[in-house]
Amino acid sequence: MNAAVIGGGYAGIAAAVTLAARGLPVTLYEAARTLGGRARRVDRAEAALDNGLHILIGAYRETLRLMRLVGADPDRLLLRMPFEWRIHGVLSLAAAALPAPLHLLGGLAGARGMSVSERLSAARFLATMRRARFRLDGDMSVASLLRRERQAERIVRFLWGPLCVAALNTAPGEASAQVFLNVLRDCVAAARDASDIMLPRTDLTALFPGPAAEWLRARGATILTGERVVGIGAAGEALSVRSAGSERRFDHVVCAVAPHQVASLLVAPELAGCARLIARFTYQPIHSVYLQYPGDTRLPAPMLGFDSPLAQWAFDRGALAGQGGLIGVVISARGGHEALSHDTLARRVAAALRQALGALPAPLWWQVIAEKRATYACTPGLQRPGNLTPLAGLALAGDYTAGDYPATMEAAVRSGVAAAHALIERRHRDATRRARSV
Repeated sequence: MNAAVIGGGYAGIAAAVTLAARGLPVTLYEAARTLGGRARRVDRAEAALDNGLHILIGAYRETLRLMRLVGADPDRLLLRMPFEWRIHGVLSLAAAALPAPLHLLGGLAGARGMSVSERLSAARFLATMRRARFRLDGDMSVASLLRRERQAERIVRFLWGPLCVAALNTAPGEASAQVFLNVLRDCVAAARDASDIMLPRTDLTALFPGPAAEWLRARGATILTGERVVGIGAAGEALSVRSAGSERRFDHVVCAVAPHQVASLLVAPELAGCARLIARFTYQPIHSVYLQYPGDTRLPAPMLGFDSPLAQWAFDRGALAGQGGLIGVVISARGGHEALSHDTLARRVAAALRQALGALPAPLWWQVIAEKRATYACTPGLQRPGNLTPLAGLALAGDYTAGDYPATMEAAVRSGVAAAHALIERRHRDATRRARSV
């Protein structure tokens, strides 16, 4: 048996590693020259950047497991910190040295910038959701849920709202409350370290896709970068994969491209239902603004939030990755910033930082990276396709497939692993049925 994986992002890499670990020869196709998909390195003359500024949390068990499997040491590549939520000059909350869920309740008790009534409001919400096992009878928007639970306005503005946007890349007024609760569940109701924040100390390709590629090659895998797949079709009992350079046949195919790109590959009649489901998706952008200051410029913390639509979260790449003076600012979801030119946006972000932090020197250079369809809009009741498709041997993988999590690296990794296992199990069941019929 052999397998093809189309797409070298986190989902595709996870699928390829899972298949190769089961002994299958794997061919990995990636249209770009750099692995990582929507979480990859972008090379600039002055510095290596990422096409998105991402964080991980301790609950990302599959990502951490696969990193270790391929030799990417999380302890070296990630800065791991107990949960801390800092909106500069407004709110500061840090997990207490207590077992879950008391660590976050203790953090609320000691939070700065919150009144007693606001702390009680947030604690009551967590307690209510925990009693309900973080399940809703019917999905609704995050904003509707917070109104129903009578959350204080400042807590919504500075805690639940920013957390929703950071996790789901969708504003609370249109974000799925159930998916938001899924994220809270795995942080609050799990072990204490599940809520840890982990910040990459390296670029996102070197974090997992790069080491995984070396691991795959060592096991005989073929990795084709700069190779765009243009078609998938049935070829007897196998599947054909057509790219600009060749057409090959495989027993298993995992299609792990972004949802807005996958429709062009799902042209077989059996896949019409999957294509229709994905066609209903809408998308949200992420803008990453990099500002290079003099090398001794530092933020008060490696990761810092701001009460500003143009500077939601800033990351000190000098403290994290040794890129002295480089500040990365992320702007998630839709907003008025989308209408600005990149130069105007960079200047306004720099002005917002200067206003919040005081005297900052002028940036030496800047770079804006806009992923216009960074994630699907994670709306209430959104139907997402499963991994297996009606076309035997073909599975879908990606952060958009059915699962508990929103569009995150962990969702992508989990989907890739699930797609690979589902194909292997289906092939085993089919072989068993054929043997019994004989």
